[in-house]
Amino acid sequence: MLYREAGQFKTSYAADQAMLPILQDRIGILVILLVAFVGIPVFATDFFMGSIMIPFLVFALAAVGLNILTGYAGQLSLGTGAFMGVGAYSCYKITTLFPDTNIIIAILLSGVFSAIIGVIFGLPSLRIKGLYLAITTLAAQFFLEWCFIRIGWLYNYNDSGAIEVPQRKIFDIAVTGASATPMVRYLVIVSIVAVLSLVAANVLRGRIGRSWMMIRDMDIAAELMGIRPLYAKLSAFAFSSYYCGVAGALMVFMWLGSAEVEAFDINHSFLVLFMVIIGGMGSILGCFLGAAFIWVLPIVMRGLPSLMGLDILAATTEHITNIVIGVLIIFFLIVEPHGLARLWQIGKEKLRSWPFPYASS
Repeated sequence: MLYREAGQFKTSYAADQAMLPILQDRIGILVILLVAFVGIPVFATDFFMGSIMIPFLVFALAAVGLNILTGYAGQLSLGTGAFMGVGAYSCYKITTLFPDTNIIIAILLSGVFSAIIGVIFGLPSLRIKGLYLAITTLAAQFFLEWCFIRIGWLYNYNDSGAIEVPQRKIFDIAVTGASATPMVRYLVIVSIVAVLSLVAANVLRGRIGRSWMMIRDMDIAAELMGIRPLYAKLSAFAFSSYYCGVAGALMVFMWLGSAEVEAFDINHSFLVLFMVIIGGMGSILGCFLGAAFIWVLPIVMRGLPSLMGLDILAATTEHITNIVIGVLIIFFLIVEPHGLARLWQIGKEKLRSWPFPYASS
C-alpha cells in the first residue's frame, strides 16, 4: 500500500497531466534532489565528487542527448563524441575571444554551435535512415576529429594541440581552473544537468516530442498526419547535439581541466551509446541508470578488494571487473532488452499491486 494512487484525486486536467501525478513520485524526486544538492556536497569526499559524480553527470547528460535522437526520434548516431568535442572547443573559443563572459553562459552557448553542426550532419537523415545514417554520423565523427587536429585556430595554435581551461570565477568563487574545488564544480554540473533534464522531459511530453516519436514509429504515417520530417528530424538532431555539446564543455571545463582530440574519439561515442542501450532507449531515467552502470559500477568494483582487505593486484582487479561488467551487460540484455529503465518500470507496476498477486494479461 506504499505506492498506490488510492485517495489521490485530481481536480483539473492540468493536475491529471502533470509530469509526476503520483504523490510518491514527487516525494522520490524531492529526496533525490536533496541528496544531490545537500547530502553529497556535505558528506561526500573530494575524490567521490571529482572522480565519480562529476563524470557520471557529464556522461548522463550526453546520454540524454543521444537518447533524444536515437531513443525518441529513431535516428541512429555514432558521432556523439565529435559533437561533445564541438561543444568543448566552442566553449574554449568563447572564453578566449570574450574573456569577461560568465563561464556558465559560455558553457550553455557552446551547445548552440554543436546544435548547428548537428543540423548540418543531420541533413542526410532526410533521405536515409538506419544503418546508412549511422555510417553518415560515423563520417561526421572522423571529419570533426580531423578538424580538431588540423585547424590550429580551434586550440589557439598551442604547441601541445590541447585546449587548456582558464580560471574563471563567479561571485569571487573559482569555478574552473586548478583552484576550483570539486564541490563547486559538482554543484555547477548538477545544477545544469538537473535543469536540462527537466527541459528535456517537458519537451518530450509536448508537441515536439510527440512528433519525434511519430517519426520514430512510422515516418510515412507521421507525414500523412501532418508531421513535417524536415523539421522533426533536424530539430531532433539540433536538440540532441546541443545536449552533447554542453556535456562536452562540462567534461573539459568542470572535469578534465584540459583535453586533446583523443577525449572526443569514437570510443566515447560507443561508450555513450552503450549507456543508452543498457539504460533503456526512450527513457530519461535510463540515461542516468546506464551512466551509473557503465561508469560508476566499475569504479565501485575496483575498490571492493581494498575495502575487504584482499591483497589483489590492480591488473587482476581490472580484468575481473571487465569480465563481471561484460557478463552483467549480457545478463541484463537477455532478461530485459529494453534496458534498466524497463526493469524499474516493471518493479513499480508490481509494487502498485502489492501485496496482492500480480495480474497477468
